[in-house]
Amino acid sequence: MKSVVELKHVSKVIRGKKIIDDLSFEIVEGEVFGFLGPNGAGKTTTIRMIVGLIGMSSGEITICGKDVKKDFEEAIQHVGAIVENPEMYKYMSGYHNLLQAARLIQGVTKEKIDEVVELVGLKDRIHDKVKTYSLGMRQRLGIAQSLLHNPKVLILDEPTNGLDPAGIREIRDYLRSLAREKNLSIIVSSHLLSEMEMMCDRIAIIQKGKLINVQYVQEDTEVMKRTYSCIVDNPKKALQLLKKQGYQINIRSNELELMLDKEEVPEVINYLVHHDLLIYEMKKLSRSLEDRFLEITNNGAVKANA
Repeated sequence: MKSVVELKHVSKVIRGKKIIDDLSFEIVEGEVFGFLGPNGAGKTTTIRMIVGLIGMSSGEITICGKDVKKDFEEAIQHVGAIVENPEMYKYMSGYHNLLQAARLIQGVTKEKIDEVVELVGLKDRIHDKVKTYSLGMRQRLGIAQSLLHNPKVLILDEPTNGLDPAGIREIRDYLRSLAREKNLSIIVSSHLLSEMEMMCDRIAIIQKGKLINVQYVQEDTEVMKRTYSCIVDNPKKALQLLKKQGYQINIRSNELELMLDKEEVPEVINYLVHHDLLIYEMKKLSRSLEDRFLEITNNGAVKANA
């Protein structure tokens, strides 16, 4: 897939302290890419450098092949962004807020405004004053404003902050459909693990300004394909039998954990049944994003302190 945003060895030093330390990764078209990390990890600083609100101390950022340092105007024309909260004129209607924004962008037509209003689902409320909007509606209006110039990249910093569960789901579902239908690259920063797991295709885990890991949210590694949990009536007997057969196996809380190929699962079941063991459950294990995040960040902390 085509790379839309690329960071190469990006660092940021403020008052002698390294806030961002040698970040390198890329974001491809049509994906929702997450910055995940605790508060103060450097997520907002990274986003501010991508959109040119602050300069980088070293490194290179390109957007659609244009260097943010050397060709800022050409690079930034491909970006729509809400850094922190969308700012609106609350005494005006949503529609008049979009008209105000459109005046700053060449070539935005009434048809384009109507299109983005329809896209974010505000058609029925667009002529109401913004002060009557919920937080979720204001976020969607902010996204509509960011889409007026047909950007290739949409950047949102903590887009679900302050929203109730219904508003969070609304924004999450909308962003997923936007990436899919418009082939838009969406960059989202957050410290909410559960939301990132449901919203993003890939995540970059950042800790103390360093990139710890970039991985797909839906984990599909060979190791996880082969990890199975088995509950039997006599786990110690099952452990001895299966070890003799050469299987990789452990017991955890009276539950067997086996490393198996898919084709080996029925073989193991038949073998245990043949030796008079009762099988209550056999399932493939998977780890949540929370499990992986804590594992990765704890390892990162250990390495940093070593």
